[in-house]
Amino acid sequence: MTTQITTTKNAADRAAEWLLGAVQSARDLVRGDNERTRLQRHAAMAFGVRVASAAILYLSQIILARWMGGSEYGVYVFVWTCVLVLGGVSHLGLNTAMIRLLPHYQETGQFDRLRGLLRGGRMLTVVLGTAFAGLGYLCLWSLGDRVAGPYTLPLYLALVCVPFFALTDVQDGIGRGRGWMAVALLPPYVLRPVLLLCAMIVAHGIGLPMQAHTAVAAAIFATWATAIVQMLLIDLRVRVEVPPGPCAYSLRQWLATSLPLLVIGLCEIVLQNADLLVISRYLTPTEVGVYFAASKTMSLVLFVHYAVGSAAANRFSALHARGDNAALRPLVADAVKWTFWPSVAAATLLLALGWPLLSLFGPQFTDGYVVMFVLVIGFLGRASIGPSEFLLNMMGQQKLCAAILVFTATLSVGTSVILVPRLGMIGAAIATSLALIVAAILNYAVARKKLGLDISIFTTITKPWAMA
Repeated sequence: MTTQITTTKNAADRAAEWLLGAVQSARDLVRGDNERTRLQRHAAMAFGVRVASAAILYLSQIILARWMGGSEYGVYVFVWTCVLVLGGVSHLGLNTAMIRLLPHYQETGQFDRLRGLLRGGRMLTVVLGTAFAGLGYLCLWSLGDRVAGPYTLPLYLALVCVPFFALTDVQDGIGRGRGWMAVALLPPYVLRPVLLLCAMIVAHGIGLPMQAHTAVAAAIFATWATAIVQMLLIDLRVRVEVPPGPCAYSLRQWLATSLPLLVIGLCEIVLQNADLLVISRYLTPTEVGVYFAASKTMSLVLFVHYAVGSAAANRFSALHARGDNAALRPLVADAVKWTFWPSVAAATLLLALGWPLLSLFGPQFTDGYVVMFVLVIGFLGRASIGPSEFLLNMMGQQKLCAAILVFTATLSVGTSVILVPRLGMIGAAIATSLALIVAAILNYAVARKKLGLDISIFTTITKPWAMA
């Protein structure tokens, strides 16, 4: 009896200690002012914003799918994917260059170049975005009747989004480069989908047809309004935190930094959207909508990767500029662990809830449930080495990172073209997972050989600050 009481007491003591430790960790996260807790707060904020965005997007996509039907919804998904690709290319990689160059200018005291990049980078982005939109119109006009009828009007309308979509992308990079996480993330990931949903609710209420071109018109309003609001918020922060003075415009340095990063960004876009674009060629619009719903549901796992990378990227760059390798090692190990374990938890939860979540879109959308099981393999493979692309880009290895992503993006497209006609949606999911795993293996090899960092989750478990 005494032994049982002692065992119960010990268990209660351990539970109390665990609870007190959890409370203390939460308090440190909220109140702590050291480097590690600031990064944890930034990562938690980024993840929270992406989760809130996912909830809003999920609600809006369910509403759109039910109001528009599978075919019109599939057309809208394809057209908006084209905007994502074109908008993500038109700024020539300046979004990621902001994350690398702004901390570098800050650490080295080059405030004239910092001011010039903040102002000139955004002006250049709008000009480039407008030029790319013009090229898009020229391509549509030259293709003529070869563009399928349901896609023609939505595509013409969607190109209006490109300059301001690119501007929002670059302003996101400014916010992350300066550590202004709320300004960086809330407008594109919360404000824009909220405005889109509100615009569609108004359109439905006044009796406009629930077709793809109506949804694209709502996206135009949401994209433009979001870019303008974010621009005003950034200008307010610049006036408060950046000392006044002259601007120096180092266009050659901007482009020398951004163009390899453009290749990386383009390949990331291809990796994220190649499957959807290929199945749009071989499958029906309804099947495109089903695959989109399943893949975007499972891709919620990637929010963890994005959150940790967004929080840590500017610190990677700053520590590299200082040459502070001693501080870099534990930061990298933390980033790997913060990426992998929450990704595992998120993947488990999403697979458990996948069927009922897909059924919200409509009964036919549950056909995509098996796709989620294939995609999760690639997503967890990527998570097992942490935010490696952010690390390599901020540490001067952007050319090798670009080469890796060119190879894996080509692999993704090639295998999709081979597998989709034979296996349909499952073939697209296999191609995506394969490409992500190959990219993870190659990034690991570069980090180990060029930076001396062993970034595998399996190494960080056994040797937290392991170096090759």
